[in-house]
Formats: sequence, C-alpha cells, structure tokens
Amino acid sequence: MAGFSRRAVLAGGGALLAAPLTRAWGQEARFFRIATGPTESGYFEVGTLLGNIVSSPPGARDCERGGSCGVPGLIAVTQTTAGAIANVELIRAQRIESSLCQADIAYWAYHGTGLYRKQGAARDLRAIANLYPESLHVVTRRAAGIREFRQLRGKTVSLGDKDSSTLVTARTVLQAAGLQERDLKARFLKPAEAADAMRDGRIDAFFDMSGTPSSVIADLARDAPIDLLPIDGAFARRLKASYPFLAETHVPATAYTGIVETSTVSVGVLWVVHAGVDEATVYGLTRALWHPNNRRALDSGHPYGKLIRRNAATEGVALQLHPGAALYYFEAGLIK
Repeated sequence: MAGFSRRAVLAGGGALLAAPLTRAWGQEARFFRIATGPTESGYFEVGTLLGNIVSSPPGARDCERGGSCGVPGLIAVTQTTAGAIANVELIRAQRIESSLCQADIAYWAYHGTGLYRKQGAARDLRAIANLYPESLHVVTRRAAGIREFRQLRGKTVSLGDKDSSTLVTARTVLQAAGLQERDLKARFLKPAEAADAMRDGRIDAFFDMSGTPSSVIADLARDAPIDLLPIDGAFARRLKASYPFLAETHVPATAYTGIVETSTVSVGVLWVVHAGVDEATVYGLTRALWHPNNRRALDSGHPYGKLIRRNAATEGVALQLHPGAALYYFEAGLIK
C-alpha cells in the first residue's frame, strides 16, 4: 500500500477541509458535511443515517461502554442538494467534504468522460465505500396505456430534477430506446413533485433512480393505479454493453401495491470524499461505518441500510479509494 502508512494515517487529529472547529466539554469538536439529495430522497435518508453512526460528539460515552462508535469528537452534518451531479460540483469546488453519488456519475467525473468530457476530470474525487444499489424506476400512469418505451413518444414525462443522476440515467435509457428528449413533453421534477403530478393526472410517466422500495413510489402506488416499464432482454443487454457499471436487477412484486415483478437496471451509490480530507479522518469514518456495533443501526435505521454490506464496499468503485479508506480495507483483508 504505497503512499501511506498506519503511522501517517493515525497520527494527529487532522483538520477537516473547510470545517469549522469549536470547543465543547473540554474536547475539540470537528464538523464534517455529507451532501445528499432532496429531503424526500433516499440519499438524504441514508446520508442522515451515515451521519448518525459516524458521529461521536465531545462528551459522548465511549463505544466500549455502550456509547457512540463514531469518530471521537466528530459531528457529521447532512446537507440537502439537487443530487449526484450537484454533489460532484460541490466537492470539485471544495465547498463540501463528502457526498453520496451514483457510481456512473462518479466514474465519469473522475475520468473526465461522459458528462464531464467538456469540463474535465474531477481529479480530487475519492471513494470511501460502495453503499447500496439504486434501481431505475420508470413509473407510468396505468390509464395512459404505456406498455413499452416507444409509447412514451408524445407523452408528458418527468426525467428527473435538473442536476440529478436520475436525469442522466433517463437520457441514457431513452437514447438506447431510440428516443430523444424532443420526442417527449419533458418535465424536470423532483421525485415527490413527479408523484404529486401523476396523482393529479398532469404527467403520464416519470423516471426515478432510487433504492427499492422507494417511499415516494410506495405512497403513490397506494393512492393511484400505476405500473413500471420493464427493462429486460436485448434492451437490457444493449444498455449493459454500452454502460458496464449498470447491473440487471428486478423490482419484486412485494415492493409496491398492485405492481408485478419488473426487470430493470441498477447502479451502485458511493460515498465519495474530497482528496484533501486528511487520512486519519477518512480512516476513522470508514472504520465507524463498518464497526460491528453499528450494524444494528444500519439494519433498523432505513430499508436501504440493510443493503449496506462491508463485503460489497469496494464493488463497482471505478475511481481511486481515499488512502484512509484504502488502509482500512487493506487491514480488513478486503483489498490487496
């Protein structure tokens, strides 16, 4: 593991990037920010869960005595944003320490390809962990009679909020289906706004990248008859051939009221961090995330928390790990 050592990682407190410091209970408090997504999104809920388990405010009881197993003195703060693309820009501009981001967005940003071909690579982007998979939900109003992607032509469709990863994925899938944005009456709504619009009959379909089950879609399914468009067969294989970070998956019939099992594609959600955050802090964050005492909090804190597993922490991570995270995974035997 060239480039860092246990001594370098564990020595000193290490100031956080752009984080204010205070004194409380005789111990230094350090604030660490996690950019997430809209308040109704899984990003926000998972980010809040992460913040709770990695925090250990000054004066908190020690982990060994049944207290917090987070980073001593650290207070993690969740920040709402438009989503993954906005989160990358916040890290690039050094306005945030860490964020949640889809693996495909992170890959393109780090390598300066795809969406980032013109603006260049975000070379200061580093990964802490792969967290959980997000599935593409293409929700349709049953009365609209949409059974396949080509029937979206001429329909009113929300492609996701501006600067969201949903919008990026929606455009990718439409292109693979032989459709362009101008073929639709495109809208750009947040998930909750799109669900409300479908309840009112103002849109015929909407795209949403989220873990399964999505609380927004679950609530909508209880209120109105909806369906999910399948992505399977040759269509799914064509998508995977062009975008290898996508995986074939399915939404189970038990996920939403009145919806049958539906094939689709998914992509991992990563916890990413600015390279300037010191190694000791990121080592502590990674250790806290996977501390055995925090397993119960992950399993009970949110449905997506159950999907966050240490043995998948480095899967689908197509950018450089932060040295602090890499040291933890090396010591745990997860990387060589």
